[in-house]
Amino acid sequence: MNDSSLPHIHDDTANTRLLREALSLTEEFRTVAGVFSQLSDATRLRIFWLLCHCEECVINIADLMDMSSPAVSHHLRSLRDAGLIESRRDGKEVFYRAADSGAAQFLHQMIEEVMRITCPEEGQIPPSFREDQIAVIRQVHDDLVQHLDARITIEELARRFHMNPTTLKEVFRAVYGNSLAAHVREHRMERAASLLRETDLSILEIAHRVGYDSQSKFTAAFKSCYRMLPKDYRKEKPPSSPSSQ
Repeated sequence: MNDSSLPHIHDDTANTRLLREALSLTEEFRTVAGVFSQLSDATRLRIFWLLCHCEECVINIADLMDMSSPAVSHHLRSLRDAGLIESRRDGKEVFYRAADSGAAQFLHQMIEEVMRITCPEEGQIPPSFREDQIAVIRQVHDDLVQHLDARITIEELARRFHMNPTTLKEVFRAVYGNSLAAHVREHRMERAASLLRETDLSILEIAHRVGYDSQSKFTAAFKSCYRMLPKDYRKEKPPSSPSSQ
C-alpha cells in the first residue's frame, strides 16, 4: 500500500499522507501515553498537583498526604520516570517539585480544569439561594481577599452588603465550600507564605499585612497551616524563583 491511498478512498490523498506521517511518530505517542498513564492513580495525581504548588522533601510530602515515606517515594519515582517532576539535593535532603516542562504544565492545567468542570462551585449551591444573593457573596469574597489586612466581622459585612448575617454565612459556605473565616484564613496564609518567600519583611510586618495584630497568633496560625514556623519556612525557600501558587 502506498502512502497516498487507502483501501477505501474517502478523502484527499494529501490529507492521508499527513495522517500517515503523524501516526509514524511512535515514540512521541509513547511519551504521551506515559504522561497520561499517571492519570490512573488518584494518589499520584494529588502528589503531582502538590508539587506544582510547592517544593518539598519526602517526609513533608508524606505528612501532607498522610502516607508513609516509602509509599510516597514509589509515586515520586513513577512521576520522575515520566518526566513530570524533578529534584534537587540540599545537603542530605532531596527536594521535589513539578518539572518546568510543557508536559508537566499541561497536566497541571488539565487536572485543575477537569476538577473545575466536574466539581463546579455552582453545583454545590442549593436552588433556594437566589442569583442576586450568590452575586453579592462573590463581591464579599473579592472584597475580603483584596483587604486581607483588615479584620471585619460577619455583622459588619452583613450591614455593608445588606444581607442577613445567617444568610451570608450559609450562602458563602455553599459557594466556596467552607466557612467564611476558614476561607479567608487560607488566603491569609497563602499571602503570608508568598511574602516570606519573596520579601525581606519582618514576620511582624507580614503578620500585620495579613490581618494579625499579634505575631504570636500569626505564628500559631501559620504553623497550623504549613506545619512549620514562619522563620523556618523562610529558611527553606528555594534559592530560585518560587513555584507559582
